[in-house]
Amino acid sequence: MTRHIATATLVVPDYDEAIGFYCGALGFELLEDTALPDGKRWVRVAPGPSGAALLLARADTDEQRNAIGNQTGGRVSFFLQTDDFDRDCARYAAAGVAFLEDPRQEAYGKVAVFRDPFGNKWDLIQPA
Repeated sequence: MTRHIATATLVVPDYDEAIGFYCGALGFELLEDTALPDGKRWVRVAPGPSGAALLLARADTDEQRNAIGNQTGGRVSFFLQTDDFDRDCARYAAAGVAFLEDPRQEAYGKVAVFRDPFGNKWDLIQPA
């Protein structure tokens, strides 16, 4: 049996704002944007054509709105692996991505933490 995680939900305040950040600043691909009943949309983005995608889900309740940017209790939520850390770090900085630290070298690779506009923490990482 072959299994993999295909999609993870990320609660956001607004579909278009999230698409703008992930597809604009980070260069993700918009895989799907389908209208659903009651003004909802099925919006999937990914850093490339294969691998896991993010389902951008607009918060509809107070509980969901309170979770925006803190879905993992302040820990890094996502790990964006790259084959060229310096290229992507420079591109993201030029696009206004908020890095929370300077790049550092760890035993497992080169890494820096950044935050999306909604408060979620990400690791940009190039494995050693």
